[in-house]
Amino acid sequence: MKIKSKLPEVGTTIFTTMSKMAAEHKAINLGQGFPDFNPSDKLISLVYEAMHAGHNQYPYMPGVAQLRDVIQKKIKTLYGADYDVEQEITVTSGATEAIMAAVLACISQGDEAIVIEPSYDAYEPAIILAGGKPVFVSMLPPDNDHDTFWVNWNLVAAAISSKTKLIIINFPHNPTGAIMSVEDLDAIEAIVLNTNILLLSDEVYEHIVFKPNQHLSVVSRPNLVERSFVISSFGKTTHTTGWKIGYCCAPSDLTSELRKIHQFLVFTVPSPFQYALAEYTKDASTYLDLPSFYQEKRDLLQNGLKQTNFKTLSCPSTFFLLADYRNISNKNDQDFAIWLTQMQGVTVIPVSAFYNKSKPVPELGLIRFCFAKQDNTLTQAIEKLKMM
Repeated sequence: MKIKSKLPEVGTTIFTTMSKMAAEHKAINLGQGFPDFNPSDKLISLVYEAMHAGHNQYPYMPGVAQLRDVIQKKIKTLYGADYDVEQEITVTSGATEAIMAAVLACISQGDEAIVIEPSYDAYEPAIILAGGKPVFVSMLPPDNDHDTFWVNWNLVAAAISSKTKLIIINFPHNPTGAIMSVEDLDAIEAIVLNTNILLLSDEVYEHIVFKPNQHLSVVSRPNLVERSFVISSFGKTTHTTGWKIGYCCAPSDLTSELRKIHQFLVFTVPSPFQYALAEYTKDASTYLDLPSFYQEKRDLLQNGLKQTNFKTLSCPSTFFLLADYRNISNKNDQDFAIWLTQMQGVTVIPVSAFYNKSKPVPELGLIRFCFAKQDNTLTQAIEKLKMM
């Protein structure tokens, strides 16, 4: 029997496809964004201790109190926002579940949501499942005044209609590594002023921003906090993407609606991980030391690629590095990524995968490398690429 698909355009993701191809060709996988190393031994031990302490049953639906308390203190210290632990912080099954719950909570049939692309691939399906319409606004590539991709907020403002209910932003940005500036926050404030437009701010790479830059969170602006779902991820911060623990902070009226969805998507998330992360994250160095840890890996890959025919772009944040391959090939980026896996033994992600396919995708000649890998993994990949 067949059913009418609610997501007829969705197939196997490029991340799954490229990872499968990497395994088949025994290629070094610098594609999908996950570390190839373990989290700290201390964190693993804390999970073990939590299990033996009896934390193996359903925890409180919004998340265990100890973890929400740690999240509240961290945000207040770093960004100045003072969320209510009971009413405004929810622990979720990764950031992706938080995104889905937030979108389902606020988008109704016929509503429009603005998505800035290139973008994480979960945004569009969530909007469609909610009955909404995604409206795409493209970032502009680096130029003489910008060393990373950047948002022309006039284009965002022009995309707003009477049906606009939500703007989704993602900074630090995947896949480009772009970060938010004071001027960006000013522009967003001006756009939503005197409107009922909500914001979904995906900030999962908040702790991977390299000096001299710093993360400017939406929660640092009171006028934006009151209308924002702000989402982050322990998976990115603690090298535990497979644990799927994230969280969403939002004003109580927004959180109330998000929790109604969260309750029936997953109800709650695993107890021992929550207790372990609560104890582990009490030590602020676990996230404050993260930029220097990843900056060394970024520099290793970036300096290695300088010995090849790739041209790397600036990378102020995340654990992704974009590179221009047009000195090597005139293939489109998807064909080049396949060729690189099959013939050179290194797997990457084509940047076109982060664009909506309902309109022509710009031919940028860019691929994305993930450097959340062991140094030995990165060194081996560099050696293969130097042989091209």
